[in-house]
Amino acid sequence: MHANEELIARFYTAFQQRDGKGMTACYHPQVEFYDPVFQELQGNRAKAMWLMLCERAKDLSIEFSKVHADNTVGQAHWDAWYLFSATGRTVHNIIDARFEFQDGLIRKHIDTFDLHRWAGQALGLSGKLLGGTSFMQNKIRKTALGGLDLYIKKAGG
Repeated sequence: MHANEELIARFYTAFQQRDGKGMTACYHPQVEFYDPVFQELQGNRAKAMWLMLCERAKDLSIEFSKVHADNTVGQAHWDAWYLFSATGRTVHNIIDARFEFQDGLIRKHIDTFDLHRWAGQALGLSGKLLGGTSFMQNKIRKTALGGLDLYIKKAGG
């Protein structure tokens, strides 16, 4: 197994254990993260997102597969099952990840998933009806980023 495949596996194994510090130890100090909800996060904000998600996770289950990497890029598929605390609804999110590496760490991490599908599961009928609209997606993003900002503030960062 390539060292960067081992790095990806270490990242997701830490996630399975809700070990945010283990996850962020896999990240380069100048990491760039992107997903459909948080969009662009860099450095400590990207790390804080994983710490927050691990701390707040309810009934979280993670499975990862299709891990491939070489010296510069990698990819993985992962599934997350969890209880969305704001609504008490169960979510099964299906995610594909791409990575770039630098200095033996993850320098860039891009997660892609269907935000409309996620909204339908997490928010119920309103998410199913409006989850594909920019209005609803921007509201989801604003709420998530507000939660991250509050988490960072409380953590003293």
